[in-house]
Amino acid sequence: MKHRIVVLGAGYAGAHAAGRLARRLHSDDTEITLVNAEPEFVERIRMHQLAAGQELRRRPLRDVYAGTGVAVRPAWVTAVDVDRKTVDLVDQHGADGIGYDTLVYALGSTAADDSVPGAAEHAYHVSGEQGALRLRERLHDLAAGGTVLVVGGGLTGIEAATEIAESRPDLDVAIAARGGVGDWLSDKARRHLRTVFDRLGITVQEHTDITRVDETGVLTGAAGRIPAQVTVWTAGFATHPIAAATTLEVAATGQIVVDGTMRSVSHPDVYAVGDAGIAQGAGGKPLRMSCASGIPMAWQAADAIAARLTGRQVPEKTIGYFLQCISLGRRDGIIQFVTPDDQAKPSAVTGRPAARIKEFVCAGAAWSIAHPTVMVPTRRRHVSATVETEALPVTAR
Repeated sequence: MKHRIVVLGAGYAGAHAAGRLARRLHSDDTEITLVNAEPEFVERIRMHQLAAGQELRRRPLRDVYAGTGVAVRPAWVTAVDVDRKTVDLVDQHGADGIGYDTLVYALGSTAADDSVPGAAEHAYHVSGEQGALRLRERLHDLAAGGTVLVVGGGLTGIEAATEIAESRPDLDVAIAARGGVGDWLSDKARRHLRTVFDRLGITVQEHTDITRVDETGVLTGAAGRIPAQVTVWTAGFATHPIAAATTLEVAATGQIVVDGTMRSVSHPDVYAVGDAGIAQGAGGKPLRMSCASGIPMAWQAADAIAARLTGRQVPEKTIGYFLQCISLGRRDGIIQFVTPDDQAKPSAVTGRPAARIKEFVCAGAAWSIAHPTVMVPTRRRHVSATVETEALPVTAR
């Protein structure tokens, strides 16, 4: 009997986990199934570009994993039973299910738009492809002089506001945040951000508490009303409720609590990576929801699973950060260098060089998913340009 590994979700974390597992384990001993609602890999970190009218490269998952031994299963996950080790699915043929021996839970997150009345009904978001396409259509229909308000002063909000303002200079774009916009950045980076906002004509509303969203704008606690024909909600992310409905130990955020190998602290046959899991990083701080966290979490989980199944020593490394990449439209950006625990250092790269670095990072993240066959599993040691590994038969189940 082959050891059945099921990966739920093919975002950055799930996609990397599936590919790395295929490289670490031999197909004679393991069966890897990747379940995803969409048949294509979606570059989530480019959703603001999609919303602004740009076309993104299509990457069908079956093509991505061709020849790797990873079986792609297009289906929606409706429930997980971690005691029976089963997953309930719905696909084009109706309800179905799948069993597993090891589960990698990577269902990610969506826009946290249920904390403010009206946000879910009236605001747009860029947390996924369908949401970005819906916003894209609305922006296309918006006439010159139309008003757009981006709510949220984090990375997603900054990138969305600048991308929209650059692609549609005929619109009146504003950004509002409960705190400061980009206030965690270094002095150099903050100055550059303000310069770009001024150049693009973006109005900044800081320390603004949004209390309600409707079809014509938002209500605030102190500033009164901010009119907007289009409100874009980027004020945080929320996990899908599936994990919280199981007997898994989850945090108040609904994220699965994991150890340093991304293994569930309550169910040793379950691993959680990406936004779905909450793990400690450098300095004992929880890793933030991001691609920068999800990919190393996936590597950590895949390596731990492979080691446990083949009887090798389980590697465990503390995940830390090096930089934050922020695009400010297509020709500008900020590369903020950070400490391992994600605190801004004084140094930053800005302008066109930063935009080039950000594009290189984004392209590299997608390239590594689209090329999982760089190292084909064999029973012999082999070496790639960057990694040396050995695909061994499963000795422990």
